[in-house]
Amino acid sequence: MNTESASATTDATRYDRRTAARILAELSGPELFAAARPGRVRRIEYTATELRPEPDSHLTFSQRLYLERFMRPCQADEVTSATHRMTWTDSAGIPNTGFYRADGLGPLVPIVTRETVLTLWQEMDGNTALAERVSRLDIAARGVLAGTTTDHEPIDIFRVGVESAGRALAQHALLAQQTPYRTAGRFARGLRDSGIFTAVATRWFWELQASTYRRGMIPVSLRTEPDGSMRYTPRTLATLRAMKDATIGDAHRVMRRATAEEGLTVHQAIARYHDDLDLISRQYALLSAREHPSCLAAVTHRVDGANRGVLPVVVDHFVEVFTELIGRCAPVAAPADADNDDTDGAASGQEDRVFYVPDMTCKHCVRTIGGVLESMDIRVEDIDLDTKRVVAEFRSPRNRARAFEALRDGGYNPVVERPGPARSVNRE
Repeated sequence: MNTESASATTDATRYDRRTAARILAELSGPELFAAARPGRVRRIEYTATELRPEPDSHLTFSQRLYLERFMRPCQADEVTSATHRMTWTDSAGIPNTGFYRADGLGPLVPIVTRETVLTLWQEMDGNTALAERVSRLDIAARGVLAGTTTDHEPIDIFRVGVESAGRALAQHALLAQQTPYRTAGRFARGLRDSGIFTAVATRWFWELQASTYRRGMIPVSLRTEPDGSMRYTPRTLATLRAMKDATIGDAHRVMRRATAEEGLTVHQAIARYHDDLDLISRQYALLSAREHPSCLAAVTHRVDGANRGVLPVVVDHFVEVFTELIGRCAPVAAPADADNDDTDGAASGQEDRVFYVPDMTCKHCVRTIGGVLESMDIRVEDIDLDTKRVVAEFRSPRNRARAFEALRDGGYNPVVERPGPARSVNRE
């Protein structure tokens, strides 16, 4: 499908990846982040639960199921799994879920990654120059972003990009034993200097990163070069390319069938085949058959006489802040029963209508979670992306338990109670 037919999606939007990348590159400079004050050392309690692989396997049931359904032709021996799932409440009072390996860098990386994400979000929110640049966008530019990106508002796009950088760091930490880096700071700098963030942006596709992250798995192997840098192995590169091609091919087949055989317009096809062409796959369906896409942030443009792209700006600052925050976060293991997500209690009060989904990171997650609940005839009153809070009308405790099971099958980890807030402490 060419971009001309894709532009017919609506009168107000236009699918144009290169123009969207240029718009984001222009918005990101000269400064994307405003300076923030360093905070005090923060004592953050977390609860860790050991993952239970299936018999004669290193993967859990959820990991194996996702591998078989959505990661062809990737094989189980190409996947590294976390050993523990952890939950904690960040400094903004928002519950989170993460993964780590006991033989690697441990729970510090997921926690500091989240604190880095929050810091960069705050810096963007406080950047008046960025807000001014966004306010000057014309209708045509906004139409391109709406037609090409999953999160249409520029600040939301940047926020998701920051979180994606954090996912790349925390997820690759599962492979720390394959690298020469034995501390979190050196590991983060090593990923950056080796170009691994760029490899994720150009080789992976969005849904693969988000879904495997939620399941504590990574389909990657690293090798160390003579100069100490890290690279994906040839097998990894071939597998990632094949998985990406398969995903794009699936989206193209759905769109081709809908438009060529059924005579639907692009807009009608997206509306009818919502489950197949959701907010993410829709972007693949609108690609030219000759285009093999990378993340918009990885595309560089000539802006004000210099080559500019969003990815280096985000990655450099992310690693800088992450390295600084390592010494300001003090993870402390909490008793296992602190992460009580008992779903068998009575569902009679207001508190039983509320739960949290720490893995919910973007509008695609919001739509997916809402779709799962609504498919079970559960009325959804509110889903708040910022606080990870969901309010839904469950018919019974069993109905709620089954809904949570369905969400876990999708890679999400709902929790009923919001953990207590993290505490700031002075450190000698």
